[in-house]
Amino acid sequence: MSAPADNGVGTGVRAPKRARIAERTLRTDRWWLQPLLTVLGLSAFIIYATVRSFVRTAYWVPDYHYLTPFYSPCLSTSCVEGSSHFGHWFGDLPGFIPLGFVVLPFLLGFRLTCYYYRKAYYRAVWFSPPACAVAEPHAKYTGETRLPLIIQNVHRYFFYVALIVSLVNTYDAITAFHGKTGGFGFGLGNIILLGNVILLWAYTLSCHSCRHVTGGRLKHFSKHPVRYWIWTQVTKLNTRHMALAWTTLGTLVLTDFYVMLVASGAISDLRFVN
Repeated sequence: MSAPADNGVGTGVRAPKRARIAERTLRTDRWWLQPLLTVLGLSAFIIYATVRSFVRTAYWVPDYHYLTPFYSPCLSTSCVEGSSHFGHWFGDLPGFIPLGFVVLPFLLGFRLTCYYYRKAYYRAVWFSPPACAVAEPHAKYTGETRLPLIIQNVHRYFFYVALIVSLVNTYDAITAFHGKTGGFGFGLGNIILLGNVILLWAYTLSCHSCRHVTGGRLKHFSKHPVRYWIWTQVTKLNTRHMALAWTTLGTLVLTDFYVMLVASGAISDLRFVN
């Protein structure tokens, strides 16, 4: 028996000639759990990162040159002494501007336009759709063809900035091998900073835009063996892009939290050398 005609305007399950099912879904499992966990995870990071970016305290450990990634690079005269690895490009900043304002908008843009994060918040926040075989509440679908979602198409440019920021974070991690009495030093904070940088590089290079940059527009891989090899390595990383997206949120929080504890004097850094 054919489904009744649908004279309404809509897409997806509300499209004309689709079978009319009153229930939002026929699924009986806990399909809502994954979207809920996604919202909670992203919200927790956003709240933590926002608060830490604005408080302007306990972000630099002068004895060991630990700098939290939320304040790097610190380019204002408002930054505490020693934390401006690249000099002072700006004067004092009002309290409503975070000290890491130069790169934070680009890093936020890189994450927001990331292919995985788009999938995550499209489903978990906009319910478009919230899960497989679950009807979305929207009557129409316009894709990423107009504002604000058309901005998603500049993801590759945010990727280029993210590469530069990764280089800055690498410099911070290397500079942090500093002893309390000068010279070389090595502590638990160095392991945390270095681990965070390595994972940030892995997340950045696993980006779909990086995969396109290395191997896109090639008609014959056999004629470009070097680019083909690079593309295959990036592709391997790309299969772990979702895991790296979540892992790096965790390592960013861990790195900042550890630096905050050491800088505030709440704990002492576990030192192995000097």
